[in-house]
Amino acid sequence: MPMVTLRYDDLEKLIGADKDTIIDRIPMIGADVERIDEEYMDVEFFPDRPDLFSVEGVARAMRGFLEIETGLTRYDVKSSNVSITIEESIKPIRPHLACAVVRGLHLDDSSIEPLMSLQENLHWGIGRDRKKVSIGVHDLSKIKPPFVYKAVDPKIEFVPLDFDCPFTMHKILEMHPKGIKFAHILNEMKSYPLIVDAGENVLSFPPIINSALTMVTDRTKDLFIEVTGMDTSVAVALNIVVTALAERGGIIESVKIVSNGSAKKMPHLSPTTRSLQVEEVNSLLGLNLNAEKIAINLEKMRFGATIHEYEIKVDVPAYRADILHNWDLIEDVAIGYGYDRFKPAFPETSTIGKTHYIEDKFELLTDVMVGLGFSEVMTFTLTNEKVHFENMRRIRAQVTKVKHPISMDQTMIRSSILPSLMEILSFNKHHDLPQKIFEVGDALLDGKNAQLIACASIHSKANFAEIKSIAEAVMREIRTEFTIEEAHDPAFLEGRRAYVVVDGKRLGAFGEIHPDVILSFGLDHPVVAFELDIS
Repeated sequence: MPMVTLRYDDLEKLIGADKDTIIDRIPMIGADVERIDEEYMDVEFFPDRPDLFSVEGVARAMRGFLEIETGLTRYDVKSSNVSITIEESIKPIRPHLACAVVRGLHLDDSSIEPLMSLQENLHWGIGRDRKKVSIGVHDLSKIKPPFVYKAVDPKIEFVPLDFDCPFTMHKILEMHPKGIKFAHILNEMKSYPLIVDAGENVLSFPPIINSALTMVTDRTKDLFIEVTGMDTSVAVALNIVVTALAERGGIIESVKIVSNGSAKKMPHLSPTTRSLQVEEVNSLLGLNLNAEKIAINLEKMRFGATIHEYEIKVDVPAYRADILHNWDLIEDVAIGYGYDRFKPAFPETSTIGKTHYIEDKFELLTDVMVGLGFSEVMTFTLTNEKVHFENMRRIRAQVTKVKHPISMDQTMIRSSILPSLMEILSFNKHHDLPQKIFEVGDALLDGKNAQLIACASIHSKANFAEIKSIAEAVMREIRTEFTIEEAHDPAFLEGRRAYVVVDGKRLGAFGEIHPDVILSFGLDHPVVAFELDIS
């Protein structure tokens, strides 16, 4: 989760409350206080609240929660003469763009640092590490509109941020720290995204790095903000940034975005309206609140609320990207009401529990593997296709993908445990050998839950005979008759791999891991492994 550093002097000024009150009450809005220092505190917020990834967003929320300033904050958007054209060349590469101007700012180190931190936190929380969304913030006084967003030859040169000499875009991907980190986003592209001004001065090479020309300093008064990406999430990120700057006294101005001969102005900061029933709120929360009290709690959470008998019309601010269902509003009613005010109660019925049969099976297998000298590990059930298929030399199969992954490392639900064990070995390759690890856990096979056991052993003398004896010992301990037959799993070395067959059905495979797989995980010793479906 994103870590936000909140300086007390800045926070007290923006909220209008003292430090002790803020520290005491901030956990109740969904914050996890990680560190309390003399001058600041570090706080984590859940990824579903990107509007709280900045000190300004936290201050706005806390003013409402402490009832210093409640209800919907309305932000005026003035017109400007700034425009940007999206050329057709960029649309196959990174087609979406949202822009705004914010004027009249008085920036210093205490406000520039949170702005940069918000930018990076949004890259992670909304942008999926810049692949989905990336944000550029520029000193408007150093550039001249109209601007152009286009695809260009990678041989174009400019001076990137934190450097003092020009590089081609190709070289930036090879030499600049940000280029090295995010070069994979532009893999196999023949043209790269670029934003330039009326004089062909470079503003930004999204999603990699800004130009040094437009660097924001304590002398900057007016900002041009551009957000590029792969979908309409660019508008959400823009709204969060500009409303945070408005909390600093900035004046928001629109930018005309021209594409295919038509034009639209951004940002759009008008609230959306949802209807909430009193009965629906009380049913979900187990409370007995009337419409007035529900409206008060919504206003504490910075919503607009208008009562119509047993219905409440809720105005949702443009920066609240997390409100997807009425239940999200009801959760905020609960936060506004105060989780500390909910009275705990014992269930009306009592039952006697017992261990689930799957847990009994897991416990038996765990005892067997520990007895064979293996150490248990627990890995994530979420993984990615590169680790799961490419690194394992396996053909990509139909899998269950995560619709909105928070990281490119976790884009699908695993159908095998073995790749995760190989990752564990790669993370621990600097430790002494031998290393023998196993996991008993869940996976998703053909859309259904399955229980798997997998183990891996790495050392200089690991061989087929070792893993065959391990597989036989496991099958013997669970009292299951089996046979083995030649396997064709490309993760294992040909001629040193076998399937475990029970009643004519293949339950898994064991053998020596293929050298290409070992190298793909950065290992340099033989590895033997097995994996069985124990469902």
